[in-house]
This record gives sequence, C-alpha cells and structure tokens, in this order.
Amino acid sequence: MAEGITKKLYGTEAYIQSAGVRSDLDIDGFAVAVCQEIDVELSRHRSRSFDEMEDWGDDLSSFDLIVALSPASQRRALELTRHGHLSVEYWPILDPTGLGEGREERLVSYRQARDQILGRLREKWGNGTT
Repeated sequence: MAEGITKKLYGTEAYIQSAGVRSDLDIDGFAVAVCQEIDVELSRHRSRSFDEMEDWGDDLSSFDLIVALSPASQRRALELTRHGHLSVEYWPILDPTGLGEGREERLVSYRQARDQILGRLREKWGNGTT
C-alpha cells in the first residue's frame, strides 16, 4: 500500500520499492479497495521480501532510506544495513489485517492504515506533485 501511495504523491521524483520480511504473492483485497478510493491502483502490485530484492540484484545501498512499517521489518532492515550508511526509520502504522467483524469494519481499519501512511509521507516529504 505504501509504495502505491508514494508513487501517487511523488511520481518520478522518488524511486520507491516496497519490500517486507516475507513476500505475499497477492496484495490484500482490502488494501486494493481503500487505495482505489484515492485513485491508487494496487491490483497488479506484488510485494517482495528483502531476500528477493537481493536475489534479484537490487543493491540496498543504492537507496537513501528504508521505512519500516512493522517491528519485524525494522529489525530485518537494521540487520541488512548495519555495515552501510543507509538510514532506517520505523513508522508504527496500524496493521489492519484481521481487524473488524465484517467487510465495512475491515475497510475502516484499512482506511486508518492508509491515512496513517499518507500522513507520515506528507509529514516527511510534503504534499507531493500529483
């Protein structure tokens, strides 16, 4: 979700790659739905793990910043960057998976997470160009 929102806000001004501790082959349908509400297309998005990034030849040192959205991803990012000069920031964003009884309650949780990500991005880099 964060990669899509970031691309929407900042376009080609920043190179963004979403990664996590593990890769989930399919993006969560609730994340797709709440991002569509703000014209962010996620349906073809696939998250990759840090290990997959390395396996595919991505050099983490070419990035300026890793933003971790969970304690587990923060630990993994710090482990991978302990010998480099790459900054790692932890943004404690609500994990909406499994929250809420029905569809509408779950969408509320996903909207909260989406809006937290939007707020942190704007706080860090402004409103963007798009």
